[in-house]
Amino acid sequence: MHQRCYLPLRYLCLQLWRISCCQFTVIGCVLVASSLCAGAFTVNQQEVPKSKADLVAIQDALVENLEACRMATVSIRIGEGFGSGVIVSPEGLILTAAHVTAEVNEEMTVILNGGSEHKAISMGLHSESDAAMMRIIDEGEYPYVNINKNNDYRLGHWVFALGHAGGFDLERGAVVRLGRIVMENDSTLHTDCKVIGGDSGGPLFDMGGELIGIHSRVSASLEQNMHVPIREYLKHWDALKGNEFLGDGPFAERPDKGSGFLGFASTDTEDGLLIGEMLEDGPAANAGIETGDIILELEGEALTDKEHFQSMLKEKTRGEEVELLIMRNGEQKKMTVKLGER
Repeated sequence: MHQRCYLPLRYLCLQLWRISCCQFTVIGCVLVASSLCAGAFTVNQQEVPKSKADLVAIQDALVENLEACRMATVSIRIGEGFGSGVIVSPEGLILTAAHVTAEVNEEMTVILNGGSEHKAISMGLHSESDAAMMRIIDEGEYPYVNINKNNDYRLGHWVFALGHAGGFDLERGAVVRLGRIVMENDSTLHTDCKVIGGDSGGPLFDMGGELIGIHSRVSASLEQNMHVPIREYLKHWDALKGNEFLGDGPFAERPDKGSGFLGFASTDTEDGLLIGEMLEDGPAANAGIETGDIILELEGEALTDKEHFQSMLKEKTRGEEVELLIMRNGEQKKMTVKLGER
């Protein structure tokens, strides 16, 4: 059963502040603690801040933790659209929403808060809870945030949301909004941190700067901005890292088996499948396969004939990577091809 907190941020101060010294925009009331966990932040124990000192405590917590959180908050470019995400490891592991990545193993572009662009690839997702992972392909050491694994956030606790609202803007950077948890259930957190398009997949933090959720659904109602709790990611962590597609919607559509193709014609030979005419800019051509190559194995299984090869491909989906063992000029070579869409 849902519980509600009837003391949203609008009772305190709904106004737009520009804090030029830190170069960030705050929508809502700019208010902060030190590196405290959610349960130890004393203002969380009160229905409303009762004094100027309480407001200063909120402000101090936000200011202390904001910059590190902003540096780890990324914009994700998908075609003409944008989403957000947050880096949770120095190697560039990112948590975001399933409706942002939409698929497993898709190449995307991640833009760091300072404007640098990096190639990334989507990993596993849970299409029912809206949880997803991706990773930056470019090697490096990236700014990251810590995850709140204690789940010690509660109804009424102060939180802040970050995201590249409306898409990436270098001069503005990630936008921060302060609010409170106003509703919770097993799979969703609701806050009055107002988020808009482009924020999807962005992070929700407790006042100690630890990640507690990811933005999921944006609503016109102040109290109905929904976030995926971090416990949903922890529950499926290994599967998400293993590039698995979990669940059956509604946040991502599972690819149909047999929807992938390689983009070439072939004929049977005594050695294997001889590649003939190839689709220009097709998956196989882009992977470096050439006319005249002979395919010996698919996914480590020796091919008997063309019919065998086609039956194996029918179990594959668009976007999936397959490994081929080919023979070229008498030499064997393993090649990985990402299947295209029929």
